[in-house]
Amino acid sequence: MNNSLNGRVVAVTGASSGFGLAMARALIAAGAKVGMIARREALLQQHCDELGERSLAVAADITDSAQAQSAIETVAHHFGGLDALVNNAGLARPGFVEDWQDDEIHQQLQLNIAATLYCSRAAAHLLKQSANPRLINVSSASAQHHDEMAGLSLYAASKAAVERLSRDLRRELAPAGVGVSILRPGAAMTDFAAGWTFERLQAAVQQWHRQGPWMDSGMQAEHVAQALLFCLSMPRGVSVDLLEIRPCTPVEKVTL
Repeated sequence: MNNSLNGRVVAVTGASSGFGLAMARALIAAGAKVGMIARREALLQQHCDELGERSLAVAADITDSAQAQSAIETVAHHFGGLDALVNNAGLARPGFVEDWQDDEIHQQLQLNIAATLYCSRAAAHLLKQSANPRLINVSSASAQHHDEMAGLSLYAASKAAVERLSRDLRRELAPAGVGVSILRPGAAMTDFAAGWTFERLQAAVQQWHRQGPWMDSGMQAEHVAQALLFCLSMPRGVSVDLLEIRPCTPVEKVTL
């Protein structure tokens, strides 16, 4: 089925690490051309040097609407069009309601919601010109499940908003043939927690332990990338509305 991705142009946000990088690698392996969008220019270029000429590094802060617009247009101009946008970039900071600082609230809402809107707006008219256009919004299992992690209510709420937005975009863009999918991954081995303060993380983990001693484990970023390929491989006129992928090997929760 992944042969249908050969030659298609896909823009992936948050592509310098984690799910986004795994997605870019899987897409390249499936024959696609990938515009890799993220803020870390040197790291992006390093990955593109590894992946070859079917990849393009586009350094941008997509919480800025002008940069988001320019990034999407740069991908389309370089490869001659755009067949899919994967809104993967996201940010989480642990904490409880009395801990939240203004900048933490702003950063999470800007990247998780506003940037998704900016990139989708920039891509819409380009996608409508594709023979099989796709818009994939990456959510999080924390938007629906309470066993993912404690102390991530703001992140979970922002991802729930992305899911609600996606359902309306599906209806809005369907007449133009754009398939809109929600990809909802659970916990996987990535650098998702990079930048978390130890004190905040410790408090969140302690609360998480009170919910029970077991956690689900065993998923890698590459598994989420394969789920993305499945969504993108559907024929025109068929879309995966929601695909949730979660680990299912029970292990004892980590302690701090």
